[in-house]
Amino acid sequence: IVKDSCLDGSVSTEMPSTALSGSGQEVETAHTLTGLLTNQITTTENRLFLTAVEVKKTWEGALEYCRETHTDLTTLQSDTEQLLTLSEIRHDHITGRVWIGLRFLGDHWLWVNGDPMVYENWRQGDQEHQCPLRKRCGALTKEGHWENWDCGEELHFICY
Repeated sequence: IVKDSCLDGSVSTEMPSTALSGSGQEVETAHTLTGLLTNQITTTENRLFLTAVEVKKTWEGALEYCRETHTDLTTLQSDTEQLLTLSEIRHDHITGRVWIGLRFLGDHWLWVNGDPMVYENWRQGDQEHQCPLRKRCGALTKEGHWENWDCGEELHFICY
């Protein structure tokens, strides 16, 4: 674990990246047309069930929407979950970044379910996420990289 002091007086904690393997997972696709929802993905283990939402909301608005209509904003804790989520946004032709359930609180990034970030996929060479001053919410780009982004921006998002 590496700790850095930030300009705002907080401390940033960087954990080593760990990729978890996803064995025996198949993807099933089912389309629904309930206004905002477009496509859902489930693994055979029923661990991951994704819904891309085509309406743009702030990170807090996306979190509220997901918790009211599904479970939560998606968490990406393995290469498999990362690839399934990326496949979902590409399938729905979402061309911009999407909110994921990652937020910088205190001195480290946490998932909305309270889990620490052990798997990560920040753009190589990007150090901005280590001590974010304003951009404290996590987004996934169409290229598959994570970015820290201003939580007040309105983006598409992925619920599970």
